[in-house]
Amino acid sequence: MSTANPLPLWQPDPERIAQAQITKFQAWAAERHGAPSEGGYAALHRWSVDQLDTFWKAVTEWFDVRFSAPYARVLGDRSMPGAQWFPGGTLNYAEHALRAATTRGEEPALLYVDETHEPRPVTWSELRRQVGSLAAELRALGVRPGDRVSGYLPNIPQAVVALLATAAVGAVWTSCAPDFGARSVLDRFQQVEPVVLFTVDGYRYGGKEHDRRDIVAELRRELPTLRAVVHIPLLGTAAPEGALEWSTLTSPDVDPVFEQVPFDHPLWVLYSSGTTGLPKAIVQSQGGILVEHLKQLGLHCDLGPEDRFFWYTSTGWMMWNFLVSGLLTGTTIVLYDGSPGHPDTGAQWRVAERTGATLFGTSAAYVMACRKAGVHPSRDFDLSTVQCVATTGSPLPPDGFRWLHDEVREDLWIASVSGGTDVCSCFAGAVPTLPVHIGELQAPCLGTDLQSWDPSGKPLIDEVGELVVTHPMPSMPIYFWNDPDGSRYHDSYFAMYPGVWRHGDWITLTSRGSVIIHGRSDSTLNRQGVRMGSADIYEVVERLPEIKESLVIGIEQPDGGYWMPLFVHLIPGAVLDDALLNRIKQTIREQLSPRHVPDEIIEVPGVPHTLTGKRIEVPVKRLLQGTPLEKAVNPGSIDNLDLLGFYEDLARKRA
Repeated sequence: MSTANPLPLWQPDPERIAQAQITKFQAWAAERHGAPSEGGYAALHRWSVDQLDTFWKAVTEWFDVRFSAPYARVLGDRSMPGAQWFPGGTLNYAEHALRAATTRGEEPALLYVDETHEPRPVTWSELRRQVGSLAAELRALGVRPGDRVSGYLPNIPQAVVALLATAAVGAVWTSCAPDFGARSVLDRFQQVEPVVLFTVDGYRYGGKEHDRRDIVAELRRELPTLRAVVHIPLLGTAAPEGALEWSTLTSPDVDPVFEQVPFDHPLWVLYSSGTTGLPKAIVQSQGGILVEHLKQLGLHCDLGPEDRFFWYTSTGWMMWNFLVSGLLTGTTIVLYDGSPGHPDTGAQWRVAERTGATLFGTSAAYVMACRKAGVHPSRDFDLSTVQCVATTGSPLPPDGFRWLHDEVREDLWIASVSGGTDVCSCFAGAVPTLPVHIGELQAPCLGTDLQSWDPSGKPLIDEVGELVVTHPMPSMPIYFWNDPDGSRYHDSYFAMYPGVWRHGDWITLTSRGSVIIHGRSDSTLNRQGVRMGSADIYEVVERLPEIKESLVIGIEQPDGGYWMPLFVHLIPGAVLDDALLNRIKQTIREQLSPRHVPDEIIEVPGVPHTLTGKRIEVPVKRLLQGTPLEKAVNPGSIDNLDLLGFYEDLARKRA
């Protein structure tokens, strides 16, 4: 992918730049903290990584982070892993998330939408009241700081209340979406031994009701540490025996009491997709998430009290936690519980229209699905409030940028962002004051010393290298659960370059300061010494109308050879005949490189994904190398385990 791409697709106008929070922050930080007043974002970013302590101190002051006990210094030990942030300081995440209730009590904090109803608001004062009531009940149940509280819940207001009440108590939240099967949930929750479980009786998706009472019963049997189960009757069924009713726990009028906890006190546990072995149970801190999300949402996403923030997500994906943090900036957050494509592919645009979303976040896959399905968002929906469309989950291909620009609005800020569950934030992405170039993320984020390194640790510009972060970020994991010596945490990020975070993505930092993501480095295609990310292949192949989805794998052979098959999942009615085979090869040859034309093109019944929607390249590679299914993949992490049978059979035949 060329980095010589001088003409931007979009440029913010001078008024927008002047009004952006990041512009005001830079002027204020120049006056108070010695930040550069000239040089725009590039100068501010350089200062933010060169003067890390000063930058994060400035963030806490700008957003009025309230420490109930003062911190001794910003960064105690700065080594990675193990950096100590704001030692001595105490605070509470939930207290900050509910601050707007004091001044804007009757305005909506949440807008809840499902597949059948108009948006229903929950006001700031009502949200605060429910959190206060539930936190008091959790304390009455014996929940103490550090205890784990779990949710088997869809993206509904009750999930937000439960998370905030858990944080108010100083307990540790963890959640899974109700489309996860029992094994997937137990692989996660059994690791952390929750004392309370919030559950629904079922959920609605794709126009159907899905009863989950049997799975809830299994979770109760298999989680012996539970002291209480709370029933939320989403489908209207009675509480099972021994369960508590949600309405009973949240009806009293109680002012919340916010436990003041150390900055590095655990806030929640997130799980990596963990395609082999148990998912990594990633623990992030109350203070680290608070300051990182204030920076990301307030400065990079430019969110404030006038905004409505919608991101299509489920409670099993870090983007849900990120969405909830919109409350920190006083923003109204939009919760959509339903299928991304029901009753038709335009569903998410319809939600954006109905809720007046100003920032609409979705997946790159959804954008490309809309393009393929011939959706016309601006023609069919009133999207006049939408200022920014943000995408994540995988790199947004150039065609996705063009389609959003052409089909939504020419004056649209398109923010392709990239980070990870591991930090519950972005390494690179949205900057409201910078131009957008096709196929590129705008810039590395403030306070993030993002670099591209070669195998020896030499920084690269305009060349593909490993994504590394050379300074600590506040939201990096404080530890993994059940990793007493820290070895699993260390091996996940710090084994390749000691003391430096290696994320596992291939990136290019351009000489213009933008960023290109090429896909996972552990599934890179290395043909005759030329590396290419799988995302580059998907981008060109999936432009062909017959291809629904694809999967490319590169396998080193015992004889020193290299086998690179491309698996294609076709749309109904399409046939993988010689004409289509030749068009696929010609497309890759002309648009990418002759070296990366696959050795074989094989039709498959489907492409397997993790539960958060990422294609699973490495486990398929292991299967094709002869690894038994039970060792190649964690079954509880895959959306459709049956699909793996095809790849297993293929490996057998090839052997």
